[in-house]
Amino acid sequence: MVQKLRFLFFVLFLSLATTVSGQDISLYQQFNGRYDFVFFGNTLNQMENGLGGDCTINTGSSATLNLNPGDVIEKAYLYWAGSGTGDFDVKLNTEQIIAERTFAVTQSTSGLPFFSAFADVTQKVQLAHDSGNMNYDFSDLDLTAVIGNYCGNATNFGGWAIIVVYKNPSLPLNQLNVYDGLQYVPDSINITLSNLNVIDNVDAKIGFLAWEGDQFLSIDETLRINGNPIGNPPLNPVNNAFNGTNSFTGSTTLYNMDLDVYNVQNNINIGDTSALIQLSSGRDFVMINSIVTKFNSQLPDATVVIDNVGNYQCDSREITVDYTVFNVNSTDPLPASTPIAVYADGILIKMLNTSVILDVGESEIGQIILLIPDGIPLNFDLQFVVDDNGTGVGIVTELNENNNSDSSPVSLWVSPTFNVLENKEGCNLGFGRAVFDFSAYEGAVKIDQTDVVRFYTTLEDAENEVNPILNPTNFTVFSTPVPIFVRIDNEHCFSITSFLLIVKNCPPVVYNFVSADNDSQGYNNSFHVDGLYTIFLNFKTSIYNRWGVLVWTGDHSAPEWDGYASKGLVLDNNQMPAGTYYYVIELNDPENPKPLTGFLYLTR
Repeated sequence: MVQKLRFLFFVLFLSLATTVSGQDISLYQQFNGRYDFVFFGNTLNQMENGLGGDCTINTGSSATLNLNPGDVIEKAYLYWAGSGTGDFDVKLNTEQIIAERTFAVTQSTSGLPFFSAFADVTQKVQLAHDSGNMNYDFSDLDLTAVIGNYCGNATNFGGWAIIVVYKNPSLPLNQLNVYDGLQYVPDSINITLSNLNVIDNVDAKIGFLAWEGDQFLSIDETLRINGNPIGNPPLNPVNNAFNGTNSFTGSTTLYNMDLDVYNVQNNINIGDTSALIQLSSGRDFVMINSIVTKFNSQLPDATVVIDNVGNYQCDSREITVDYTVFNVNSTDPLPASTPIAVYADGILIKMLNTSVILDVGESEIGQIILLIPDGIPLNFDLQFVVDDNGTGVGIVTELNENNNSDSSPVSLWVSPTFNVLENKEGCNLGFGRAVFDFSAYEGAVKIDQTDVVRFYTTLEDAENEVNPILNPTNFTVFSTPVPIFVRIDNEHCFSITSFLLIVKNCPPVVYNFVSADNDSQGYNNSFHVDGLYTIFLNFKTSIYNRWGVLVWTGDHSAPEWDGYASKGLVLDNNQMPAGTYYYVIELNDPENPKPLTGFLYLTR
């Protein structure tokens, strides 16, 4: 599996070799506080390359980490490098380490590839240090299969190093930056450090992790800080910075790798806000893998976090925001009254200020009730920006000017909109009773079809969501009008509307056939009109024969007409003969003012 992995990296490298010349050195991690750093590691070369010795290389080596009492390891970064396309599976104290990041560079003159790799080994180094183990064995970096291709131009090398960032309460407040990448120096490395506020240049220093430097090549090989060449003679002459040495141990046999640190306090001035680092080499093929700087640079670093947006009220544009202002990754207090600008969709809506001085590592909790202007949409982006005077300009010089804001999406709560429902009418089935089906109103009232609709008989029940109408398809009423309250719910809010159930006296159905035969079934034995006696209590019915003579009248107190006369000159025991008759029914009802008229048929 390891061989297969190496092959894949080799193929990937070859596919990029024509365009990749390295990865520019750039900031990887910044530390602000009482921090310092140390390097340790070792070469795999048995001697400096180019001296005509055997073309061999080790697969591992050892080194010791030395820290002072009270030093606490904050971070430990392992780098390893060598000739070839890479071995990214190694061991540290017998534990497997897989590269988390890899770098590659191609020598322009020979076209030969070189690599480096990175892994964060903080936890492993902390555990080893806490147990008192200061010795580290690095192994399984196997370059034996490829190293022979590099001996001819003296670029055969391999090695490893661990950069340790540690803190100690006795240290001054510093800004420590770890840069990495993989560039060879003839490419001209220029790094500008900005956002500095140097208040004391004592013990300002810069460290380098470099590969393939040669002790006997020193043509225009210089390191400059703010344009001034620096060195550390006799270990690192000004014209031979990368010469296989270890500034932390004083070793001159760190073949073809450098762990060097330089004091630059005479090249950094109090009040400086930036520093320029320049590296060059006229002939030596030197690769820079990491640069670490430490300056006594005391500045605050204001950050803000929106902790919570809440206390929403339906149909209100007021919200409550909890927030925290921090001065954590800093080396100087943050002044009181540092402005905080509040934006909604990029529009300034409020200005706040910190209330107290925030020392290094301190924070301040705040809460504000914001009234969102009407012009801001219901869904918007809320942004808090600390050290912003409302125009995007800060008033405090900070270590990092690009981490001052936090944002949160906000959706204001509004009650659901709805369609107005018409009153619903139903026919009186007798004595004011009617049956209604208003189930279709559930869909008709909604504008947003995801809303939930329920029906209630009282406003109080609708507001409290109790006693809903369970069967709106068959709802019986016994009086009129009856209000029905409709509650429409969305995720957060509700609206209530209503409509009336109105019982009306529908025109009655007349059965205009009378069979006055007194049959046992009782069918059509009298002149029947549906609901006449239970709905139209003030009716009057008149029956006329075909010559227009009134033969019978009746009202609510009389039974239905059964073929017998009650008016005029009648014969045969008041029994009317079979034939056609004419009826007039006066309902005496304001909803049905027009009398019902028509013919009816009497049979015997």
